Amino acid sequence: MIDFTSCIRKLTLLVILFMSVHIGYAENPVVRAKFEGFECGMGIGGWLTNYKRFNVLPENRRMDITIGDLEHFREYITEWDVRNIAKMKMDHGRLGFDQIVVEEHNNPGVYREEIISHLINFVNWCGKYDLNVILNMHKAVGNYCDIKEELSLMEDPELQSRFINVWVELERRLTDYPDVVFELLNEVLNVDPELWNDLAERTVKAIRAINPTRRIVIGPTEWNSCRNLKYLRIYDDPNIIYTFHFYAPHEFTHQRGVLQADQLYYNRKMSWPCDDVERYNEYARLLYNIENAYAGIDRLDREWIRKELQPAIDFVNEHPDKILWCGEFGTIRHADMTSRENYMADVIAICKENQIPFCSWNYLSTPNDGNRFSLVDDDTRKILSRRMLKIIQGKAK
Repeated sequence: MIDFTSCIRKLTLLVILFMSVHIGYAENPVVRAKFEGFECGMGIGGWLTNYKRFNVLPENRRMDITIGDLEHFREYITEWDVRNIAKMKMDHGRLGFDQIVVEEHNNPGVYREEIISHLINFVNWCGKYDLNVILNMHKAVGNYCDIKEELSLMEDPELQSRFINVWVELERRLTDYPDVVFELLNEVLNVDPELWNDLAERTVKAIRAINPTRRIVIGPTEWNSCRNLKYLRIYDDPNIIYTFHFYAPHEFTHQRGVLQADQLYYNRKMSWPCDDVERYNEYARLLYNIENAYAGIDRLDREWIRKELQPAIDFVNEHPDKILWCGEFGTIRHADMTSRENYMADVIAICKENQIPFCSWNYLSTPNDGNRFSLVDDDTRKILSRRMLKIIQGKAK
């Protein structure tokens, strides 16, 4: 007599075994490292960063912090804002600060106590509202992308020592906050990757001499381009996190921005997704004399973004035991809201598909921030659209 129950059980086991082999989860399933508590975050710029390196200021004034600046630091971001971000269901905040804000430019090794207090207050507010914290050196002396500098951080030993010492000082000041994550440098310029790898490793070693378990974030050169993840030095250290930023295509994300000469010159509205690819070809033709920069592409959409993000996808597949975090992406306020929403939805969808945690840019931007990527209203500080809120929460497609 046939035992149908036994046959069904055996057949079920065979099906499970077949599926596990063919999707790569046989006896040794690949388990990716998780960035627990840092799945969905909000960047906070315009408070202690992007400060104040504009060409409109003469060179002898670009490194100064004035009485008006100090008032801005005291007033711009408060506990209310941290609570507001927490209400948006973010699980972490990425706070940028500039080196010239923390350290007196003309007095190496002299740190502004008031600014250190602002950083600690921010950490305490985040703790109160269950937000995790990443502190990010947003602009370091010798590594500005928008202002030509006399000295390069990657080549000047004195600037490198000052850079490392800032992080050593912050480690000392934040010793009672072991869960705060340090992001060494926001966007390294397009330099020899080994110069940055060497400086990053020296900085890690200096921090490790005080705290062997501080979580540290490191991104690649060329402004954290995912294309350059392959050049990053990989550490045998579970507390090193790797990051990249994503703003492609810049013709859309930075359209009509006043800090980018090319986008300002082109001065054209761009939508997302876009079937009129010729608008993008015309940009390259006008600015760079390149014909058909988008040859073979009929539509700019989520699938185009997926191809652009392939180096990040390759990284997580090649290093499943390492954490890769998308630390920045967003769209300038000049873009129409529907296009902004669509773009954010596309980037987040691909990150989630590949188990890449993310942090959107940016909560709020000051009036003097030439790249206003803010996601809340300048006055009410309410999210600009309900759909946008669901998108950055990862709850909308």
